[in-house]
Amino acid sequence: MSVEKVAVVVAGGSGMGAAAAKRLAADGFKVAILSSSGKGEALAKELGGLGVTGSNQSNDDLQRLVDLTLGRFGRIDVLVNSGGHGPRAPILEITDEQWRTGMDVYLMNVIRPVRIVAPQMIKQKGGAIINISTAWVAEPNAMFPTSAVFRAGVTAYTKIFANTYAADNVRMNNVLPGWIDSLPATEERRDSVPMQRYGTSEEVAATIAFLASEGAGYITGQNIRVDGGVIRAL
Repeated sequence: MSVEKVAVVVAGGSGMGAAAAKRLAADGFKVAILSSSGKGEALAKELGGLGVTGSNQSNDDLQRLVDLTLGRFGRIDVLVNSGGHGPRAPILEITDEQWRTGMDVYLMNVIRPVRIVAPQMIKQKGGAIINISTAWVAEPNAMFPTSAVFRAGVTAYTKIFANTYAADNVRMNNVLPGWIDSLPATEERRDSVPMQRYGTSEEVAATIAFLASEGAGYITGQNIRVDGGVIRAL
């Protein structure tokens, strides 16, 4: 008898998070979605899953999501960590409060759910965690300073986590999207992409689905760019 696989998508009400939830459901996963807007609950209902309206900045909301998921499905095989947008300003004009907000949006949005979900995966002796980061994590862009700084922290966190829990068959990887169609389109940004187009949320979701699959079972601690060739560093 095959085991039904379960995926939790944090900040999955719209954009790349929602696309990931749809793709994982299409691949046969039961999905549980957290979003602050209520859109995640509606999408989860549409996909035959479980939705919670709450914030990825609240440990209580995240714990409620995990408790409900385990109560209904009994396991968690995949965790996808998405997020919103943090403060943007010239780097010397960013206040202490804005830096703290950026940390919540771009770094703690990974650390909080992983701290709650990973023990279940370790207990199961298997699981895949995929964090949606940014293509510019190794080549910082002054347009997005809080994203650049704290998502570099996600890369370090991922390497430490992957090394620590690889023997438990719990994997963590980062997907690094470039200019994606969930963002406002501009001609200048499109022209900066070697493929001369914006990527789609569905293309990011397909990469997430691969990293969640058994075919990616030997991949951990990696950063996978989905950016049309914008960044070509090793």
